[in-house]
Amino acid sequence: MSRLGVRVSGNLTAMPAPLWDSAFLRACRGEATSHTPVWLMRQAGRYMPHYRAIRARSSFLSLCKDPALSAEVAIHARAYLGVDAAIVFSDILVVLEALGLPLEFTAGDGPKLTAPLREGAHVAALRASSAAAADLDYVHRTVALTVAGLPGHIPCIGFCGGPFTLASYAIEGGSSRHFTLTKTFMYREPAAWAELMERLVQTLAAHLTLQIRAGATCVQIFESWGGALNRADFARYVAPALRSLVALLPEGVPVIAFAAGAGHLQELIAGCGADVLGVDSTGELDAAFASRQRHPGLSAVQGNLDPCLLLATPERLLEGAAAVLAEAAGRPGHIFNLGHGVLKETDPEQARRLVAFVQETSRDGRHGRSG
Repeated sequence: MSRLGVRVSGNLTAMPAPLWDSAFLRACRGEATSHTPVWLMRQAGRYMPHYRAIRARSSFLSLCKDPALSAEVAIHARAYLGVDAAIVFSDILVVLEALGLPLEFTAGDGPKLTAPLREGAHVAALRASSAAAADLDYVHRTVALTVAGLPGHIPCIGFCGGPFTLASYAIEGGSSRHFTLTKTFMYREPAAWAELMERLVQTLAAHLTLQIRAGATCVQIFESWGGALNRADFARYVAPALRSLVALLPEGVPVIAFAAGAGHLQELIAGCGADVLGVDSTGELDAAFASRQRHPGLSAVQGNLDPCLLLATPERLLEGAAAVLAEAAGRPGHIFNLGHGVLKETDPEQARRLVAFVQETSRDGRHGRSG
């Protein structure tokens, strides 16, 4: 049964009609829309001159902790692109900092956690979930300011990192290609791994709920590194945590579950209880739509244009977008997005061209059959 039968807004009161009837939220519920709604993961970021101008006078982490500037970045990107939803500007790793792991971002090297988790005692020493979620109040204020600055019919998406993704950053101390330390910890320390998953689930559930109370009318879980696991390990070590996280979130607000490089995990993610299955560029929309028959609570499918096509010629970009629309074939419950985030090398005009093409082509019914 769908979680979305209750008409509530981010603050858990009756949702205003313009939001409830927005193309994006209608699609999240699997309902027919006037056009295929579209937004882009990482739609506010380094490819935009407006963002670069702000970053020139502020570090990344300082920007994330400044609600007014973060809201400005998100609102500008939404308006510039003309997308059907905004997404709050923040970073998935601020949750780990709130749990007590020192975090820094260095130019060229990306995020670093200077006190990584390497044994069970380190997990036990993490801060309490409630205290960590409370310390993320600057994100929740960013949500409120973003919502206040959006047109009344434009939803705001809140988000968090997935349990495996955050665990991998915490254990590796940063990004990784092979996740050797993470998998070793997962295999050799099953009790500590289970404790870490539970601590993350409780913290993320509280964090997302507070984003919803601040006005987010949809949330996305970025299990970005989930594709590094095989099906058996994902089913054993990660899927239970994802299911627990979704189950703790308020009904009535759509939950999107997304993992990168995870075409082989698509069916497992479809079964985690989320309302929308995010499909990356390695996945197939047809298979994702078919998953709705096996998982009645799954209402919609999101994806899945390769972000590298934004670096192609306009003609090749729109050819790729048309192919995604043709595969979706006008079926209710499709949200157009990239297979991962916008790349920093992208020309902003290409992104805007893509959004307009998806909206206009799907509104004209030129993308394939309906029904």
